Amino acid sequence: MIIDTHLHLINRSVLRYPWLAGVPALNRDFSYEEYALEARRVGVERVLHMEVDVDPADIEAETARVEGLSRQPGSLLVGAIASCRPEDEDFPSYLARQRENPFVKGFRRVLHVVPDELSEGALFRDNIKRLGGTGLTFDLVVLPHQIAKAIALADLAPDVQFVLDHCGVPDIKGNAEHPWREHMSEIARRPNVMAKISGVVAYADPGSWTAEILRPYVEHTIGEFGWDRVVWGSDWPVCTLGGGLSTWVAATHALLSGCSVAERNRLLSANARKLWRLA
Repeated sequence: MIIDTHLHLINRSVLRYPWLAGVPALNRDFSYEEYALEARRVGVERVLHMEVDVDPADIEAETARVEGLSRQPGSLLVGAIASCRPEDEDFPSYLARQRENPFVKGFRRVLHVVPDELSEGALFRDNIKRLGGTGLTFDLVVLPHQIAKAIALADLAPDVQFVLDHCGVPDIKGNAEHPWREHMSEIARRPNVMAKISGVVAYADPGSWTAEILRPYVEHTIGEFGWDRVVWGSDWPVCTLGGGLSTWVAATHALLSGCSVAERNRLLSANARKLWRLA
């Protein structure tokens, strides 16, 4: 089975997404029904929704909407990684509300679209530390040159479980393995960081990438973190920029062709089930 740990749903009639205006290819609705039809065909059996950087006023509405979809008969949705603003004074009260909801499995604050100084602020860091002991994870999405910022957060909050999205967002199209490769080796030394093998097709040349072009980036990530510290995600619909869900799943299977059944199962489902306590 496959547990997709990184699904985005977009409904512009209900929620506001300020960033979509700058990405015309994604500036439309992407529904659960559209995703689920394809996901079932490729073997996805459970899904975590990943926040979509909605307008701050819509953060809790986004989680509520996804939770409503999870109650539909046969829904694949089993939890949400919710948006958050650790730089805000009211984060503790927001965290308290989310802790009362078992559907919320963790949080993310997109860091590559804000000044680097944001994650270095005392309030931001103190609030991230509040996640320690809660069982709630924090997803890190940064560009390769910002991985040092992610390392700093992991070091400052050793009791918090972090998940580094998209293999550290390598510039595959530019064939830029350095210094991404060295940064990935360094962050992998932190036992409180896991890596997400997700959506890297979006960072390759959409007209010419192959599994072999992706391989150095995926294999280095798995090699540094180990099979017990990696999870899989589609990053749908962002992955449509590089071919789509079915294409990414096919590429994943090609990349895992020489792996053992146990290794494959850890990446595709077992690690996610353990990390987020999924039934």
